[in-house]
Amino acid sequence: MGKLDGKVALITGAGSGIGRATAILFAKEGAKVMVADINPEGGQETIRMINEGGGDATFVAADVSKAGDAEKMVNTTLDTYGSLDILYNNAGIQGPFSPAANYAEDDWDAVLSTNLKGVFLGSKYAIPVMLKQGAGVIINTTSTAGIIGLPYVAAYAASKGGVIQLSKSLAVELAPQNIRVNCICPGGTQTAMMAAWLPADPAEREAFLRGMPGGRPIQPEEIARAALFLASDDSTAAIGSVLVVDLGHTVA
Repeated sequence: MGKLDGKVALITGAGSGIGRATAILFAKEGAKVMVADINPEGGQETIRMINEGGGDATFVAADVSKAGDAEKMVNTTLDTYGSLDILYNNAGIQGPFSPAANYAEDDWDAVLSTNLKGVFLGSKYAIPVMLKQGAGVIINTTSTAGIIGLPYVAAYAASKGGVIQLSKSLAVELAPQNIRVNCICPGGTQTAMMAAWLPADPAEREAFLRGMPGGRPIQPEEIARAALFLASDDSTAAIGSVLVVDLGHTVA
């Protein structure tokens, strides 16, 4: 028996990184998975990996910052699987590293639209479905950048702090309707996003990784296991939680 047997999960940003690892794990635990991503190639690769493991998954192309796409991914999930039990709003972008005074307005808007507005839109279209069903789970990916100060990532930090507060607001609003909302706060995780800001020199990169809290980057599968906890009945008392998975970064 899997922890998600009989459940249907929609995961955004599932074409790579944390989203892909979570989609694979959820499928192994018995869920039917709708893989949503702006990148069709990455999404289809995730589908292939799930199918090879005997799981059930479908891909839908979606830009989570657009209302039409957010509505489409929810409707596609319903049309394909007949229900929506778990929404994992995971898609996100980092944006450029830049002093705040030099940050381009267009870059600011793009980061906030994907990272914060995207969580709002995914939830907006999933909530009525879950209300009709009488139950549901929403999980949102935030970041340690949303709870501690980090320089040169003003838009990213603001968006992730906003996701925490949005999650808490939704949690208290929806708990009486048997919909649980929580968020995961990863530290530095070994994904393409992290690779973009690692030092180019191999020796410098290795030294940087050794200097991380815990002495290594977090693996996407470690975040996926946290998502499984929040998605499953193991976490029935978790409402409005900010589950920090950061190898001690925020307490170091």
